[in-house]
Amino acid sequence: MKLADVESHMQKTIDSTQKSFNTIRTGRASTSLLDRISVEYYGAPTPLKSLATINTPDASTLTIQPFDRSSLGLIEKAINQSDIGIMPSNDGSVIRLNIPPLTSDRRKEFVKIASKAAEEGRVAIRNIRREAIDSVRKQEKSSEIPEDEARDLQDKIQKLTDKYIARIDELLAEKEKDITTV
Repeated sequence: MKLADVESHMQKTIDSTQKSFNTIRTGRASTSLLDRISVEYYGAPTPLKSLATINTPDASTLTIQPFDRSSLGLIEKAINQSDIGIMPSNDGSVIRLNIPPLTSDRRKEFVKIASKAAEEGRVAIRNIRREAIDSVRKQEKSSEIPEDEARDLQDKIQKLTDKYIARIDELLAEKEKDITTV
């Protein structure tokens, strides 16, 4: 396994963790809140983004305007079944989601969810490190690379791991700040 591959995998983990953070609600309306919602459209699960235009007219409202008006009910049903905890209001052409202000208990709950997502990211990065170090050890054992080069590669892999785990911690701190800011 090459060092560039290890770094690429770790960067993908950071991106995935960032996407998880984006789906966690803060006090403001954000279109990324609806990223995980998929609608059963003509028998196939379809991302909401592909079925409608999603806008934030103000800090506490999301509007969803479907490209096909016949999908309004399906979109409304998908939002009701999702875990975002917001009731949609359908006026026949647009669905509105009014984002209520967060209570302190809800904020604490969202901080816990963000912490869990960050821990999943850290675990994924550690798994990448473990696989990479195992690969280096196998190469060393089969005499493909010398011992000092193997040790050097392992040190570089550990430094990459530390760098990417620190990045996850930074992202978590930013998200916690967003969630707790009233």
